[in-house]
Amino acid sequence: IFLPDGNARGVKIAEITSRTVLSILVPRSELSNISKRDELNNVGVYLLFGQVDSKPLVYIGEAENCLNRLRQHNKSKDFWTHALVFVSKTQYFTKTHIKFLEWMCFDVANKVDRYILENSNIPTKPHISESVESDLFDNFNTIKILSSTLGFPIFDEIIKSKDNKMIYCKGKDAHAVGEYIEDG
Repeated sequence: IFLPDGNARGVKIAEITSRTVLSILVPRSELSNISKRDELNNVGVYLLFGQVDSKPLVYIGEAENCLNRLRQHNKSKDFWTHALVFVSKTQYFTKTHIKFLEWMCFDVANKVDRYILENSNIPTKPHISESVESDLFDNFNTIKILSSTLGFPIFDEIIKSKDNKMIYCKGKDAHAVGEYIEDG
């Protein structure tokens, strides 16, 4: 994880050195500063994160130029505080590749159900060859690892505690049941 301005709360550029996917975490407040760098001027898939009423939200999208798209969302979407962008270090991704990764990100995030999906349109799976799909599954696994590493475990299934501890709360007008999971 590289901190270009030395600030642990600022822009973070992360990669697994043996993989081709590069991730860029951009706090919304740093959007104008990141425009001085080239990483976002690329085809990619991006996730916008925010919260409403203590519920985590995400918008999943794709773009031919991620920086331009983030600028558009900066004007049109109020909920987000961070953008997480994934591009290819080798400029390998095409529009079809990114549409497939957008579909996969949306599909897995929907199944895992950790975040409320803010997308008004549901991405569709583009037709690609079996070999390309296999490569993109590998790219998605890198996206999954990097997003979780950067603090957004959107694609990680919720793992329940092995000891199955249940928490009960009963009161005059309250009744709640909780279960310990990996996150607490």
